[in-house]
Amino acid sequence: MIRLDNVSKIFKVEGRHHIVADRLNAVFPTGVAVGLMGRNGAGKSTLLRIIAGSIGPSSGRVVSDGTISWPVGFAGSFHPDLSGAQNTRFIARVYGVDTDALVAFVEDFAKLGQYFHLPYRVYSSGMRSRLAFGVSMGIRFDTYLVDEVTSVGDDSFRRTSEAMFHQRMQESGAIVVSHSMGLMERLCTMGMVLENGKLEVFDNIKDAIKHHLANMRRS
Repeated sequence: MIRLDNVSKIFKVEGRHHIVADRLNAVFPTGVAVGLMGRNGAGKSTLLRIIAGSIGPSSGRVVSDGTISWPVGFAGSFHPDLSGAQNTRFIARVYGVDTDALVAFVEDFAKLGQYFHLPYRVYSSGMRSRLAFGVSMGIRFDTYLVDEVTSVGDDSFRRTSEAMFHQRMQESGAIVVSHSMGLMERLCTMGMVLENGKLEVFDNIKDAIKHHLANMRRS
């Protein structure tokens, strides 16, 4: 379970205050895949990073009774001068999991070939997403934070990613950000919509999608 208690986040942009989150209160239940929607710039990725703990809220707090992944797809997870394999080994040590087992899993899953042993800085955006998703799925978390990554790559990789996601969801929950409503409907059962700093919660993902699309039409 993850709970937002009066979480606010305010950025100062060109002398003006930009409110990304305005006293948000919500519960992400244990073992549930929640689709987080909102227009471009609404603050979805920022909210994921607040939940992950990589940035702090301006006020309020995030409470959790389980382990939370880093936001999958966030490029800051890896050192640019280390190879994919070296980055994977480093993360395995940080999280206390079997190093060789994680490297073997990621190498097989990400299908990076020789690039797995080359510096991360030479990777394309798609290759970075493959590595990030593979490392994240290779470590067991109570909640996975997924930011658009399952939509990256060819059809084969997307199918593999979705299959792995569903496998992990047998034991874990997730918060998923995507602009693909089809993907949201396939992966998630519950939805939340971030709009103008406010978060609306829907028990049914279809209702959340309907509300989000109505917001987009109004814009």
